[in-house]
Amino acid sequence: MAAMLLAFCGAALVLAMIPGPSTAVILRQALRGGRRAALTTIAANELGVLFWALAAAFGASALVEVSRVAYGVLRLAGAGVLVVLGIQSVTGGGTARRAASESSRDATGEAGDQGDWASFRVGLLTILANPKAAIFAASFLPQFVPPRARVLPTMLSLAFVWVLVDTSWYLGLVLLVDRFRSLMGQERVRRGLERVSGVILIALGVRLALERR
Repeated sequence: MAAMLLAFCGAALVLAMIPGPSTAVILRQALRGGRRAALTTIAANELGVLFWALAAAFGASALVEVSRVAYGVLRLAGAGVLVVLGIQSVTGGGTARRAASESSRDATGEAGDQGDWASFRVGLLTILANPKAAIFAASFLPQFVPPRARVLPTMLSLAFVWVLVDTSWYLGLVLLVDRFRSLMGQERVRRGLERVSGVILIALGVRLALERR
């Protein structure tokens, strides 16, 4: 059982390390809003991962895998979210609003909550509208259930371990980005990196929209 758990943690870490929509969105939020925005986005992303993992444990995410309509709806919704976020990053959309929010926060202390909700919403929408997350959860978790183990309790335990490993990777990534904050704090450099992240998001969205099962 210990060997199986270790193998699962390794597989979950490799999965987290593969660049994808969640990684791109978390880095985008780190560039636009700093560590707090990135951490809030991570929390939302992991809530979505837990949702898909629990759905897989109860068999619900299998519906996405077998239903062409459900997969198509999630695919187009996810592509739309990524493209919109990418366009905002490339064009600087929301920059003025963000600056006003930061100024308001200094005066009232309330704008931070609004920014947190925006970051949380972005992270949650990205992971919930990703059909690959649902399909992967349905095919990934069952492989690590030992032959004679109780399926539901084991998959629920694996779901929480998956979230823990995933969270650890993204936290390390955000802390690494934060170490270079002095460089990224220069407006020209930060905007350049934000545009790059926007192009990546748009490319991921277009690829998802054009993808065929």
